[in-house]
Amino acid sequence: MNYTFSDKISGLKPSAIREILKFTSGSDVIPFAAGNPSPEAFPLEDVQKISQRIFSEKPVAALQYGISEGYEPLRRRVSEYMRQKHGIGADSDSIIITSGAQQVMDLAAKVLCNEGDTIICENPSFIGSLNCFRAYGCKLSGVDVEADGMNIQQLENALKTGKNVRFIYTIPNFQNPSGATMSLEKRRAVYELAKKYGVLIVEDNPYGDLRVTGEHIEAIKSFDTEDIVIYAGSFSKILSPGLRVGYAIAPAEIAAKMTVGKQGEDVHTPVFNQMLVDEWMATCDFEGHIEKIRGIYRTRLSLMCDLIESELGDFVEYVRPEGGLFVWCKLPDSVDMPEFCKRAVENKVAVVPGVAFMPDQNAKSSCIRLNFSTPSPENIEKGMEILAQVSKTF
Repeated sequence: MNYTFSDKISGLKPSAIREILKFTSGSDVIPFAAGNPSPEAFPLEDVQKISQRIFSEKPVAALQYGISEGYEPLRRRVSEYMRQKHGIGADSDSIIITSGAQQVMDLAAKVLCNEGDTIICENPSFIGSLNCFRAYGCKLSGVDVEADGMNIQQLENALKTGKNVRFIYTIPNFQNPSGATMSLEKRRAVYELAKKYGVLIVEDNPYGDLRVTGEHIEAIKSFDTEDIVIYAGSFSKILSPGLRVGYAIAPAEIAAKMTVGKQGEDVHTPVFNQMLVDEWMATCDFEGHIEKIRGIYRTRLSLMCDLIESELGDFVEYVRPEGGLFVWCKLPDSVDMPEFCKRAVENKVAVVPGVAFMPDQNAKSSCIRLNFSTPSPENIEKGMEILAQVSKTF
């Protein structure tokens, strides 16, 4: 039978990262292409104890349907924490618990965009969000990411010339894939431009707690006085990606529509998972655990960057990130990037080709993304030695 797929999905390509992970799973390939938390980052004993307590004390509630907005105790806890700790959330905002932060992007596009509308994205940007926006028939307008965030001049030009621009999508902290952190000056500039041109901002912050050096920079949402910022947060990088618990803090009217959109997708985020996150925040050393994770990643980031400089210093260009999970390396213009990736994986090191992160699917890239959270320190050393050997073949 010849199958006919929808216009929305037929043009989408598989995630390069997910396809690479299929190849590396269970093999001896060093996973610089991954983005998983370190195995040492999971609070396993806490999760085991909390799970037992929930099924001992609240088994029916954990297994029953819940409301689409999310488990009410978790909504209150996250809302209070974000307001007190980060100044995020106004009286005009509401919170919705989602199935991972990825669902925030899906719901934002679903409730705000019509086919043919424009979304302004960083160039490069996270492939999961880009494919989500493409699935709704949106046009993507890429704005180059510099060492301190989006190119503001390009952003204003995109706002001036774009057709039906609905929102600006940004990952301001330790951006995936570039690792760049947007400066406070640029965050304020992005916000002012959004106000000027009457568009929304979707601020995606899955890595914000993973700062290992430098000073904290306040979120764009923290100075949102005009109700134009949708903030996406996640427990994937600090507790567990497999639980799929994220959240959106958004103007109440938008959050209400996102809730309706969610009802048609998954009804609600699994109640047990939400209860587990709530109990973990309430009864465990939440801040201490984050500090532990930062220590793990501080060591691995430093190790990888030091080895990039010692092993690949004359071959690649990069900016050392202040946190997150990734390092973005530019190969020489004379080097065929796809061929470099091919030779790397043939030598048992998987990296992600930069073209996977381009808003323009036909654009070329001379960059690769390396992950330092998944491989062990020993494999980081071994993998960088192999990449250095591969570089000498060009």
